[in-house]
Amino acid sequence: MFFNVKDVQQFQSQKDFIDTALVPLLSLDFKDEKIRQSSSAAEFLMSLTAFVEQQFKGRLMLVPPFSYTEQTKSDLAVSLLKKELQDAGFKHVLFITCDHAWTSSSEQIDVIWLPAIPIESMDQGVKKTILEEQLKQIIPILTSKWFQS
Repeated sequence: MFFNVKDVQQFQSQKDFIDTALVPLLSLDFKDEKIRQSSSAAEFLMSLTAFVEQQFKGRLMLVPPFSYTEQTKSDLAVSLLKKELQDAGFKHVLFITCDHAWTSSSEQIDVIWLPAIPIESMDQGVKKTILEEQLKQIIPILTSKWFQS
């Protein structure tokens, strides 16, 4: 499910089943030497999270990314977002990122970290294979969270 009117209406009527929010943590770096790497990681993360959403539609909602720069990065803001999502009815709030620094926040938030893979120049078949391989790493994390409750 995506954060759009149609899917949100379905979420509101089926909160018992749609119990997981997936939040991409998206690092933005506009310095000349970093902007290309930053945009590549963003493209990978957004493609991957859309792919995850396809596989788990009806169980999780992919919310818009929490985008930040090095100066605006905030553990507090992310913790507050987690609380708001829980207050809205999500039993599980998972953050997914290509920024390894978030793994140090794992006591406050559930973080899935994956290294960015430059998929922008790959053909569709190779890109799909890469996303499927990454999904195989995410599935055990999701299922372990679901079995904890």
